[in-house]
Amino acid sequence: MNTFTCMRSATVLILILNYWKKFYKMDFYPVLENKRVLLRPLQPADVETLLPVAVQPPLWKWGIQTITQQSELEQYITKAVGERERQESIPFLIFDKQANRAAGCTRFMAVVPVHKRAEIGATWIDTTLHGSGLNKAMKYAMLQYGFEVMGLNRIELKTDELNTQSRNAIRSIGCTQEGIFRHHMIVPGNRLRNTVYFSILKEEWPEVKQRVFAKYNF
Repeated sequence: MNTFTCMRSATVLILILNYWKKFYKMDFYPVLENKRVLLRPLQPADVETLLPVAVQPPLWKWGIQTITQQSELEQYITKAVGERERQESIPFLIFDKQANRAAGCTRFMAVVPVHKRAEIGATWIDTTLHGSGLNKAMKYAMLQYGFEVMGLNRIELKTDELNTQSRNAIRSIGCTQEGIFRHHMIVPGNRLRNTVYFSILKEEWPEVKQRVFAKYNF
């Protein structure tokens, strides 16, 4: 394939994607809420509110980055907001209605409207709220919105193979483990990370919703 043919193919692909965007509009500033949690668009002004949570060292044990000071959180939020402006992700501040305070961040990421898929990730929650049910309430709000409002065909989640707590939490919300990407990332400490991929599909959601979440009355 010559250069001209490659350029023409790329141009055609861009035109197709732009065509479909006209018919598939996605809200990148939604507010999600249930009885336990409020998820609202992350903003640069949230730095001060989130800083006491963000600098908790255990949150970054398995992360691909760390936040230890205000400037790093500012950079983190600026990057997330930039991704939203480019329609690549939908970042949220997590507000725990039971504790009546900001509890962390999460987002829809790797958003691909034309293929109706997204990932739930970049989630970090105040360590004092781990095991409180907040994460499950938050995931329910996002899964429900993703499948029932955004019309997604697939929602995926991924985590470090060594992060047993995260893997168990993902399984507990009804996700299916699909496989392990070996040597997928280089993480702090120059460690080669294997990444475990999970997903829920649109046709699986009604059963998962009833089996996993109905008893919580979120």
